[in-house]
Amino acid sequence: MTAMTSFLREHPRLSAWAVLAVLMNLILVVTARDVGLLATQWLALIVATTGVAGVCVWLIGGADEPTDTPSQGRS
Repeated sequence: MTAMTSFLREHPRLSAWAVLAVLMNLILVVTARDVGLLATQWLALIVATTGVAGVCVWLIGGADEPTDTPSQGRS
């Protein structure tokens, strides 16, 4: 348990990506289970959903980073 807690504290974006990907894929599986997809189609959807979760965390996490250039306001 301590190892998992330390990992979550050291890698918050990676942890957020994993949690978001699991939840998004769970929603995908529950909503599309009766569609009749092939195994390769399921794999493609799961990979794409995991990628989308990563992009979401990357975009939202980018707001936390400080900018290098100072903001230029009007005087």
